[in-house]
Amino acid sequence: MRWVLIVLAVAGIVASSLALREHYRTDASPCSINERWDCGIVNHSPYAMLFGIPVAVIGIAGYLLLGVLAALRAYAWMLPFVMVAFAFAIHLADVESMILGVWCIYCVISLGIITLMSLLVVGTVIMNSMKRPRLAQ
Repeated sequence: MRWVLIVLAVAGIVASSLALREHYRTDASPCSINERWDCGIVNHSPYAMLFGIPVAVIGIAGYLLLGVLAALRAYAWMLPFVMVAFAFAIHLADVESMILGVWCIYCVISLGIITLMSLLVVGTVIMNSMKRPRLAQ
């Protein structure tokens, strides 16, 4: 499970890095597919910043932390971080859908990655807790 989570974390870093590139891009966005899919609009919106930090930078740092925890097999420690990241990704998807009305392909990919990581970490923590020997009472 460790390597699957590490690969997913690296994929998340790549997706977040591409979103960060869009955040600082001044010319036309290459992922501007149509009026519903435009990374430039999403990454230049006020919602692309949190406390003065681009959300993509927070994503890169978060995926890096999750990758390190996965490498250490610290799945129980990963659980709160991955769940907060999942909730934040859902919030950002809600902003894209309900407020901006435009989707970013990199953000949707990141949402898929963090969703998969969340499911895998929850499943791993549950399985590991079931394997622990019970103390005799």
